[in-house]
Amino acid sequence: MTAEPDTSMRPMDLALAEAEAAGARGEVPVGAVIVDGAGRIVARAGNRTLELKDPTAHAELLAIREACAALGTERLIGCDLYVTLEPCPMCAAAISFARLRRLYYGAADEKGGGVDHGPRIFAQATCHHRPDVYGGIAESQAAGLLRRFFAVRRS
Repeated sequence: MTAEPDTSMRPMDLALAEAEAAGARGEVPVGAVIVDGAGRIVARAGNRTLELKDPTAHAELLAIREACAALGTERLIGCDLYVTLEPCPMCAAAISFARLRRLYYGAADEKGGGVDHGPRIFAQATCHHRPDVYGGIAESQAAGLLRRFFAVRRS
């Protein structure tokens, strides 16, 4: 796949759009985008656990799978992941195994996070690769999507 640089939107804006689309499908509104070292979007996805009836169909894992297929490799060295919610432990482990260079995430997840909360996967001695991590990117927008989604579910 030859990806063209996307200059119309920043990667986190695209991740937020994927999250909004996931929420519109009734999925928890989480979106992810993977960018290569040249700034080209190589993958984008939103949660699809309900649609695919697959508990592993988190936005991050779907984006990692798509990027690996697009680039023809099992490692995403030099690529960055933008995701609207702090990755869970499962996704954090996949990020490590994929050797992503950087992780940018929006809202923190105190209950289910696996990066800066919970088991802190990248801080474990058994972690194979630790990406650079930047939290709080477009945090208010990402958190707002989640709050609105769950407020509707609770009402």
